[in-house]
Amino acid sequence: MPSYEQLAGQLDAATTVLLTVECQQGVVGKDSALPELAGAARSSGALFRIARLVAGAHEAGVQVLHAVAERRPDGRGASNNARLFRAAARLPVQQLSGTTAVRVAEPIEVADEDLVVRRLHGLSPLSGTDVDALLRNLGCRTLLVTGVSANVAIPNAVFDAVNLGYTAVVPADAIAGVPADYTPAMIRNTLAFVATITTTDEVLACWKRPRRVRQG
Repeated sequence: MPSYEQLAGQLDAATTVLLTVECQQGVVGKDSALPELAGAARSSGALFRIARLVAGAHEAGVQVLHAVAERRPDGRGASNNARLFRAAARLPVQQLSGTTAVRVAEPIEVADEDLVVRRLHGLSPLSGTDVDALLRNLGCRTLLVTGVSANVAIPNAVFDAVNLGYTAVVPADAIAGVPADYTPAMIRNTLAFVATITTTDEVLACWKRPRRVRQG
């Protein structure tokens, strides 16, 4: 874990964007297409910690960006080149554009100043979307990555962020995957090599406490 000073330097409110990944009703809500994943997000407390981070970001003036995965009713433009996509197309709950399934799930609150980016294809919230351009226009240097799943979308987001030149920060208790013990293994064996690993409380502390000024 980084020191408070190191983490506070990375999470400067002016240059940090909080990203929530697929925190939508059809994924982590009560009527999820993926009930095991939704259960993990809720029972682990990850979804509630994401809500705390979003609320803290709003209070601290940190930009929030919600990345949502969806598909058109006719499936046009959707990816079909992996088993995951084909399985998702057969699920009883579909992430269809304009439906409640693609709305950000409670208890996360979406403020007027938040950005919502929707994608129709692929595995990553960054690759092939508007997210990178928006981050650069916002002056982002650090991307704080939260959401689901630790299996696929979260590592994709972290890798893409690092490849694009951003510092990636992951609150380990604000992401979820299945099975439950896979998430800490992914963090320990993969994400820790490319991202700063921290906790929700440590992030919120950085946004609430004044940064220390070194004495000359």
